[in-house]
Amino acid sequence: MQVYLPIAELSVDVFLLLGLGGLIGFLSGLFGVGGGFLMTPLLIFIGVPPAIAVATQSTHVVASSVSGVLAHWKRGNVDVKMGAILLGGGFVGSTLGVGLFTVLRSIGQIDLVISLSYVVLLGTLGVMLMLEGARAMMRRRSQSRPGKLHSHNWAHGLPLKTRFRKSRLYISALVPLAIGFGVGMISSLMGVGGGFILVPLMIYVLGMPTSVVIGTSLFQIIFVSANVSFLQASQNQAVDLVLALLLVAGGVIGAQFGGRLGAKLPGEMLRLLLGLLILCVGAKLLIDLLVPPEDIYSLGLS
Repeated sequence: MQVYLPIAELSVDVFLLLGLGGLIGFLSGLFGVGGGFLMTPLLIFIGVPPAIAVATQSTHVVASSVSGVLAHWKRGNVDVKMGAILLGGGFVGSTLGVGLFTVLRSIGQIDLVISLSYVVLLGTLGVMLMLEGARAMMRRRSQSRPGKLHSHNWAHGLPLKTRFRKSRLYISALVPLAIGFGVGMISSLMGVGGGFILVPLMIYVLGMPTSVVIGTSLFQIIFVSANVSFLQASQNQAVDLVLALLLVAGGVIGAQFGGRLGAKLPGEMLRLLLGLLILCVGAKLLIDLLVPPEDIYSLGLS
């Protein structure tokens, strides 16, 4: 059954969109990511213009993250204090990022910037997560003593130190604030919640336990993505509500199942699987950039 997307200006099968929403919602609850790093490329693959995919995906991230964070909240796996500080930086970063998005779109470079950003970030993070996950699994099997989750560096000497009891940390609030700002910028430019970047940073830079990272990541993603959605709709008129509602319908259900499964899998397995998934998406985008299109000359609106 086909449905017409008025802002994207194309017809797409309803069940395909519901299935995509459910899949991304499941991954959101499983890995603690908004799912936009996968949904935005998938929407581009089925013909949705990159600018519309980025803007609309933010609304789906909000819904799937709300559903996912509820599952983790019930288990006490959300550090609200850490999430609030990340959120402060995220609001500022996402607001500035939407402004940059508007400028790039006006000069016709936003599609290229989106694709290149995905290839670079997904490739780097995917390799890092897979290597770390594989090392952790090898240590577990050999029953060797695990290394430190993070090491003390210059960041731990910064001022404004505060205690995060849920995460069992005593670090400067400037570090999560800066991380939130950077992730907010990326969220607005790439149509993602930023969890695929935020989760590794929370684990390896902040040193948070994996069990707390997932719920806290989703908590921050909700509000930053909501801010991006509002700004994209008001400034760029790029949010397709029909597309967003169909993605949300599938995503809310999928996130509940992902949250339940995520609570049963060990942290190193989650990192390995997430790294593999990120690499696959990045490879597909790189191939699309390198392979010449069948029709070199085309007319279209971004």
